[in-house]
Amino acid sequence: MTYLRPTPRHRHALTALLVVGLAFTGGCKESPGTPGASGPSSDSGIGSPSPATPTTTPATTPSASGTSTSPPAPAKPGTSSTTSAAAPTTSGGWITVDAAAQAAATKAFFARKPKPVTGNPVKVPEFNVGCTVSHHNSDDPIVLPKLVGASHNHTFWGNRSTDANSTADSLRSAKATTCNSPDDQSAYWVPTMYQNGKVVDPTEVTVYYGSRLKDPSKTQPFPFGLRMITGNAKNQVDTPDKQGNHFWCAGIGGEIGRSADKTFPVCAKTAHVVRQITFPDCWDGKHLDSPDHKAHMANGDHTGACPKSHPVPVPSVSFVISYPLSANTDGITLASGTSFSMHADFFNAWKDEALAARVRNCLDQGVKCNSAGNF
Repeated sequence: MTYLRPTPRHRHALTALLVVGLAFTGGCKESPGTPGASGPSSDSGIGSPSPATPTTTPATTPSASGTSTSPPAPAKPGTSSTTSAAAPTTSGGWITVDAAAQAAATKAFFARKPKPVTGNPVKVPEFNVGCTVSHHNSDDPIVLPKLVGASHNHTFWGNRSTDANSTADSLRSAKATTCNSPDDQSAYWVPTMYQNGKVVDPTEVTVYYGSRLKDPSKTQPFPFGLRMITGNAKNQVDTPDKQGNHFWCAGIGGEIGRSADKTFPVCAKTAHVVRQITFPDCWDGKHLDSPDHKAHMANGDHTGACPKSHPVPVPSVSFVISYPLSANTDGITLASGTSFSMHADFFNAWKDEALAARVRNCLDQGVKCNSAGNF
């Protein structure tokens, strides 16, 4: 089961080629997607078994422990690698890594000898993990840390423990994940989707780690505990150029119409609604987070390289989220408002060695690996 790389110019042509059975924060802000930026390539990793099947326990209050809950009704729009050994320092929302330790980690990473490429892998710098939904709660440990229930509702996958009190160390300590690599203890989340007030969960999600830079060979792992957001929960209308990262149809037949409010596609019965969300892949090399949770990250510049302000190439994280919707897409909202308020959060808790091996072997050599990090 495969994905092709959708872009605004040729998305409609590609969707017809996709396989029918494709398995598959309060205050967040988003910049429109970089024109021409590439998305995931053809081998999605979707359908790989998760180590555990997510469960849902109905409840009437937001979860503070990371266990599953039934999300409340949508909130009103606008509601709110190898790592450094030293503990990060925090000042005014900036979380700073230890410079000497980070420099040593970078040197050690590039001293690694990449595994020789075998077989005939696709020449795309990429690896992935396939995930299923873990739980819901109205927490956001990046934007609203320690404030239980203070956010609009989120749908989480990956680390099962994620809640308002999550830290890098707590994520690392919690072993259970709903992604198909036990080495990935990261937390991922997006606003919960509703249709006429009823929760619509993704069937499955593929998280791609790749590079959109002209030369991916200098890509290095995220430092442990790096966190970032992309998206703007306060955006309730389309971008002026109408080229925002919209929901689209994947599968045979593709899009056959629009919802009554024109914001969602109506898909053929042999297709379903998909959303792709991509994070920046250039890091400032100094901070695990910033006051707006974005300023420490940037996209590549017009030359296809990282800008001087953010000189460190790191993997570009991209969520491809498949929702079980096709012909009926009326009445859809997000916990943050309209479809244009879609945003996403990533909190890195990969095991250092596993992430470093994938980045060195796959991304730096410009080849595609599977969820296990193999060619």
